[in-house]
Amino acid sequence: MTVRKGRRWGWIVAGVLALLVAGGIVGLRVAVEALRDRVVDTLGPESEIAELRVGWSSVDIEGLRITGPRGWPASDALRAERVTIVPSWRGVLSGQLRVQSITVIEPYLSALRTRDGQLQVLPGLLAGQQGAEPPADSRSMTIDRITLHDGVLELFDASVAQPPLEIHLEQVEATVLDVVAPALAGQTRFDLAAVLKGSRQDGTLRIVGWAEIASRDSSLTTTLRAVDLLALQPYLIRAGERGVQKGTLDLDLQSEVSRNRLRAPGQLTISGLEFDSTSGVFGTFMGLPRDAVVGALKNQRDQIAVSFVLEGDLDDPQFTLNEAFATRLASALAESLGVSLGGLATGAGALGQKGVEAVGAAVQQIFQGEEKR
Repeated sequence: MTVRKGRRWGWIVAGVLALLVAGGIVGLRVAVEALRDRVVDTLGPESEIAELRVGWSSVDIEGLRITGPRGWPASDALRAERVTIVPSWRGVLSGQLRVQSITVIEPYLSALRTRDGQLQVLPGLLAGQQGAEPPADSRSMTIDRITLHDGVLELFDASVAQPPLEIHLEQVEATVLDVVAPALAGQTRFDLAAVLKGSRQDGTLRIVGWAEIASRDSSLTTTLRAVDLLALQPYLIRAGERGVQKGTLDLDLQSEVSRNRLRAPGQLTISGLEFDSTSGVFGTFMGLPRDAVVGALKNQRDQIAVSFVLEGDLDDPQFTLNEAFATRLASALAESLGVSLGGLATGAGALGQKGVEAVGAAVQQIFQGEEKR
């Protein structure tokens, strides 16, 4: 009797497990179909897809392409060889629209920083969603992990140059965790590594930290190593200055944004700096006499190292990151040369380009006076 009862319970347990497995498979299939519908609604009719496959446990997109809108600096806003989207079992069991992972193979993304410093990404897709009818399933979607393999990113920065400066990143490997769409609330963590292309040599970039897009709060650690200075010189020199002929750049920056207040201590190291020789003795670099700067700051390893702190109110219309960055570097260089700036070097948001020019003029006068003596 005991043996029969044991067998009966065994069959009951096996049956329950079979039902759970079958229900889970059916639920997963329903979740996959829901994901397919959401993907189609999100991408919209303007996107191009070579093939969309719906399996039992994933949605696979082959040959994804979204062209850039009229006036966009690149022909494509987004491309990807393959995208694999896997729903989450947690979402299946809870009835939530949840994605376990999105894996993107060989993605390409172009971004534009406008003259006023606004960053635009996928403008056609986002603009197409404004004022449009919400999708049938308008619930928020949680994405546990997004992984990018062997990507390319092109950033066109119109805030520092016309035509826009092009920053080209290759071999992009990135992991993004905890994304809630479309609200983008909560801390989204990410780790991005890439090769930053240069005309003389390639450097590396890594950004690690978190950001909350909805509130604009963030905590980021940015590291640049052996980057070709020619690729980034518009961020360092001001209008009218002669260009850099050769050099590499290392940067360590820890930026914190809270309640739209930015504080970012960092260190910039320039190695092997050589200038264009056509500008004469009194050429400047970041608003300072360049010969004096190089002579005073080069150490035995042929390097210039400058520590600085970038601060400002992101809501202040007078605050621009480009001018604040150039001003802080110029101030740090001047202080290293023993120039007392007093109140001139405070308040990066108000100092701006005029502050850089004033710093340069003060240092120029000091060195000209020394030459006369």
